[in-house]
Amino acid sequence: MGYYGEHNLGDDALLATLLEQLPEAARAGAVVTAADATAVAALAPVATVPRRSLARVRQALTRADALVFGGGSLLQDSTSVRSLLYYALLIVQARLQGIPVLFWGQGLGPLNHRRSRWLVARLLPLVSAAAWRDAASAALARQLGRPPGDAMGADPVWTGASPAWHGRGGPIVLAWRPTPLLDPSGWQTLLMAVEQLATDTGREVLWLPFHADQDRALPMQLGSSWRQVPCPTVAAALDQLAGAGLVLAMRLHALILAIRCGAPAAALAYDPKVTAAATAAGCPCTDLKRPHAVEALLQSWRLLLDQPGPVDTVTALQNQAAVHSQLLERWFSPAAAP
Repeated sequence: MGYYGEHNLGDDALLATLLEQLPEAARAGAVVTAADATAVAALAPVATVPRRSLARVRQALTRADALVFGGGSLLQDSTSVRSLLYYALLIVQARLQGIPVLFWGQGLGPLNHRRSRWLVARLLPLVSAAAWRDAASAALARQLGRPPGDAMGADPVWTGASPAWHGRGGPIVLAWRPTPLLDPSGWQTLLMAVEQLATDTGREVLWLPFHADQDRALPMQLGSSWRQVPCPTVAAALDQLAGAGLVLAMRLHALILAIRCGAPAAALAYDPKVTAAATAAGCPCTDLKRPHAVEALLQSWRLLLDQPGPVDTVTALQNQAAVHSQLLERWFSPAAAP
């Protein structure tokens, strides 16, 4: 269960990691919720059900052995309260059927409305087991009444093989997304800082649209003439990130994959999940909710350019992320008896 087949490389990376971690028998019988079944089929040979058809998803759930929430932050109301109600209904149906509900690599929130917090406080006791992807999500779950004892680790996408960083002298790669936190003046500040850094260092600037449907139009909206590099797969994105002299990421999983490669990276945080990942990795982070100046951005980014990321930090985060695969092993291995 997740936002799969949405032409978002971050969700693709989560799904690939989830399927890789599932024991073989469970993987063979997996049914994935997908907006675009063709996009999921290109990633893995698994059965799919249309995510936007609640009736079809509920029908598939009647034949399920477990309901797995596979990464991301599904219990949140920033997308819409309707989205939260969709997942609430599925959790309740699963538990009424007597099948377990597992939270794998889940974030929690934002929950901006009192009614959302009330609802989630009543859903969390129905969750059979959880492995949270960050401390803030685990803390919010406890605040809403979830008993202690859940696992907590880094985002599952920290795990997995990556090409080694080879980007010394390479381009500046932007993995940006639309956000209401930036007005035209705020966007202009970012663009001016990138332009100045590129001019001073003789670097090419590349746009990497991590969510194809949302991010492709952003350069045109901002009046940018920098080259856009579409990446249809996570592997293609990793190749671009590994060859970057600097990655400036708003997208959470672009940031994680860049650091995983060992590329120099800085975060531009539109959401607490980006701040949490940057903090865990010891990565410089600009909070887009606050005013920022060209010179301050330049000073931070110049120090990072062509400086490889710390290997020990990535290894530590990968070790922390092992809790997610352990949750799946406990519930789906042949010897498991939940």
